[in-house]
Amino acid sequence: MTLYIGREASKLWKRVCAETSTEINLLLENWKYLLAGLLFQYVHGLAARGVHYLHQPGPLLQDVGFFLLSELGQDKAYISETLFTVIFISFILWSFHPFILKGKKIYTVLVWCRVLAFLVASQILRIITFYSTQLPGPNYHCREGSKLARLPHPDGVLEVLLINFPRGIVYGCGDLIFSSHMIFTLVFVRTYQKYGMRRWIKQFIWFLAVVQSFLIVASRKHYTVDVVVAWYTVNLVVFFIDKKLPEMPDRTGATSLLLPLNIKDKDSRTKEDNHKLLNGNSGDPADRHYMLSRG
Repeated sequence: MTLYIGREASKLWKRVCAETSTEINLLLENWKYLLAGLLFQYVHGLAARGVHYLHQPGPLLQDVGFFLLSELGQDKAYISETLFTVIFISFILWSFHPFILKGKKIYTVLVWCRVLAFLVASQILRIITFYSTQLPGPNYHCREGSKLARLPHPDGVLEVLLINFPRGIVYGCGDLIFSSHMIFTLVFVRTYQKYGMRRWIKQFIWFLAVVQSFLIVASRKHYTVDVVVAWYTVNLVVFFIDKKLPEMPDRTGATSLLLPLNIKDKDSRTKEDNHKLLNGNSGDPADRHYMLSRG
């Protein structure tokens, strides 16, 4: 029993080391895209903080979601945030699963390059939209009479740049159309829909996205229009950008697709390919045409 555990631990360690080496190579090639995407998350937060200075509290707008869904109240507003946190953390953990699990279909660095591209495009549209028209916030801290509904003019540039993190993000007002929570949720769901392995999980997370939508409106954090616009905008953004990005390499070649081959490896690969062709075992017509043209 001890020998078996030791053997499995050794395999796991080798898998982690091999995956880490591959991901480091990918990181060295793509770090600029990742850094740009992460920096834009700050820009998005800065824009949301800036529109709070323009927010004017007023009476709640007529909303069909408010009419159909009972208000959860301030004491239960944490429910929607809890669900969002679960979705957020679960996706992060899944994106790093190739480091420890055998059944792997993705490269972590490449997945996050795609995710950040989807997020940035959606957030740019969101910034343009909520700066175009500021609606009176439906959230409790954005209503008339709340001290947080209006922000006093900043004392300096530094106060704006620091965005009062994290309180300035949690208690923002004015950045309504469209929901940032739904941007992250739908991008994560669409990404797992394409690269995930479990069908029941795909169905379940779409259900969670729908539940999240209702909870956001029931918590009065957004109007229904903020959620509805997020649903079709984010899905369209992901659909079109995903077609423009290069497809993720197939993991069935493992490191051979990403790591340079030495001369001996190249020769052995060529001999193996030729052997398959001579015996009629190559199933890819493109590969067969390529090998024949080389001959």
